[in-house]
Amino acid sequence: MVTMTVEETWAAPQADGPLEATVTIPGSKSLSNRYLILAALGSRPVRLTGLLRSRDTDLMIGALAALGVDCRVDPNKATNVTVIPPAGGRFRGGARVDCGLAGTVMRFVPGLAMLADGPTRFDGDEQAYRRPMRPLLEGLAQLGARIEYLGQEGFLPFVLTPPDRLVGREVTIDSSASSQFISGLLLLAARAEGTMTIVHSGQHLPSLPHIAMTVEDLRQAGVRVQANPDRCRWSVEGRGTAGTGLPDQVQVEPDLSNAAPFLGAALIGGGQVSVPNWPDHTTQPGGLLPGYLETMGAQVDMVPDGQGSPTCRVTGGEAIHGLGDFDLSPAGEIVPSIAAILVFADGPSRLHGIGHLRGHETNRLKALATEISRIGGQARELDDGLAIQPVPVQRMHGAVMETYADHRMATFAAMIGLRIPGIRVRNIGTTAKTMPDFPGMWKRMLAGEDQGRAAANRAKGAVL
Repeated sequence: MVTMTVEETWAAPQADGPLEATVTIPGSKSLSNRYLILAALGSRPVRLTGLLRSRDTDLMIGALAALGVDCRVDPNKATNVTVIPPAGGRFRGGARVDCGLAGTVMRFVPGLAMLADGPTRFDGDEQAYRRPMRPLLEGLAQLGARIEYLGQEGFLPFVLTPPDRLVGREVTIDSSASSQFISGLLLLAARAEGTMTIVHSGQHLPSLPHIAMTVEDLRQAGVRVQANPDRCRWSVEGRGTAGTGLPDQVQVEPDLSNAAPFLGAALIGGGQVSVPNWPDHTTQPGGLLPGYLETMGAQVDMVPDGQGSPTCRVTGGEAIHGLGDFDLSPAGEIVPSIAAILVFADGPSRLHGIGHLRGHETNRLKALATEISRIGGQARELDDGLAIQPVPVQRMHGAVMETYADHRMATFAAMIGLRIPGIRVRNIGTTAKTMPDFPGMWKRMLAGEDQGRAAANRAKGAVL
């Protein structure tokens, strides 16, 4: 790992006064990568509009290309991508798939490799070698795959050799470490011959909303799914080579989890931040964010814009309230943003149901406790979560904050910097995983720029 000097860090800007900004959020990473997979599993071209273009989605596009999928990017608008599945639905074997540090690539694409005409090698960043893979690969082995580990068993890198046929059957795995294992099998099940039933055998299943997202996306693609999350069972009627049937054009929702740092900034810095195009109905866990912010003392308004989805407007209150004992299991991916807000709360918080965050890009629970302590705050890991004790702002201080190659730890540090002077962030560039220009967006928010209008003006200027 390269050690950076303080001079190579990013100075997190403070909020000089109450915020007044509108921030347009790029497309959802979770939906973008699910739609890319679903389109590749179909039998005709699908045009995806509003697709997130970031490291994670570019890794997914690269993985699909390695397997013989033609992903054509609109030269006039990079967020519009047409996905053309391989003829006959058979993917190209002999490929090497670079997963980077993208969980959706390393846990969704092996399912596609089950339909290839030869073995596929999977590799990724050094940090990815610590992210668990065993439950998914055990499930694929139950379906006939052969797995050859090239390093530590149960982790990247590995080679997957597919079976001759993908026949539906019951698959039982322990998905306690990540809901993505279930989602990866559900997506593959659409191409099975017959019905496939996926059973979770563990005591705890994190991020159920992400599984619900996968189920709804499959249904949108014409696949019949019987979901019984209370019994941890899902049955999919495979469509064989017909695969999925997404509409010819699919619009991707904005990434509501990426809205969390910006909307949370209204509580930390004061004032008001708005995010347009907030969906009326969503399967994204980030859709729970407005309710959480209200519980912490914010005023949240859904303002109609007269054209489509409303604008979510968050106004900071006089104080930030602690959450006490609070279950965050439905929305683990926004925990770093929630934690940044709670550093400035007027009461303690004990966040539960998020033990699985130890298996994300980094051990987020340990990282959050370490970085909060680094600035003079008080936080400690729990068996299944994080405890944060309030500390007066004047007793906290600036520091160089680590990001651990984790995009959400980087945005967490930026949020801390709104109130505490002297915060510098190491490797702010890791935010490109889901937001290609986070530093620019953050700066424009603090400047009070209407980013939606600015983007439209830039596009208009480009056309002219």
